[in-house]
Amino acid sequence: MFGPEGPSLRELAVQALSSVERGYDLLAPKFDHTPFRTPDSVLAAVTSELARTGGYEDGLDLCCGTGAGVEVLAEVCRRSVTGVDFSAGMLDVARRRAGAGEERRGEPRVDWVRADARALPFAPAFDLVVSFGAFGHFLPRELPGLFAQVHSVLRPGGSFVFPVVAPPPPASPGYWMLLGFDAVMRVRNAVWRPQFVMYYRAFRLGEVRSELARAGFQVELRALSEFGRRRDGSPKVRMVVARRPD
Repeated sequence: MFGPEGPSLRELAVQALSSVERGYDLLAPKFDHTPFRTPDSVLAAVTSELARTGGYEDGLDLCCGTGAGVEVLAEVCRRSVTGVDFSAGMLDVARRRAGAGEERRGEPRVDWVRADARALPFAPAFDLVVSFGAFGHFLPRELPGLFAQVHSVLRPGGSFVFPVVAPPPPASPGYWMLLGFDAVMRVRNAVWRPQFVMYYRAFRLGEVRSELARAGFQVELRALSEFGRRRDGSPKVRMVVARRPD
């Protein structure tokens, strides 16, 4: 993260003392060189799984950041792809990565929209909504409203899809690192304004499934076999497929 292309410790500190929106505006030029970006291996696995099911016309990347999820959608959607994010800085980087909105023959149209995921400015216009690595920026109490928004922009029969990485076991260094990170963020938000919501341990799969069902989705979990299984036999990475009934 502190290499020549990534953000410095000072830059990360300034980001963390900003709001979420302002923090990501600042981080945007170097975001793709941080561990916060979803790994290419996860993006590729989701792309393969979506291509296998197929049949998508219009896709939405929720909290699109610099556009990695839009690239996934462009592989599986025939007509249009939309990236939505509330950070103008992240959208600027995404547009540049996509060739400033250039359309190519045989590829879906790509649009970029600045908006809050909790108040999406769309009609039911999408067959597929994806999201990668954004849910740590939503508090558990915000999930019902967020999932209701996604449900409202999907056509009947459309799907909301996102990967979920299994949490590290309690005995591992990774578990204590994430626990410590969340503890630091909670202390920061207790003493500093504006808040910076980023909690790695707030997005629990059981609660997420319940909230998706409450929002009207039919929920299926698919193991992404490329990543293998943990010692207890559970998948290391799952893909959640939440379908809006016809």
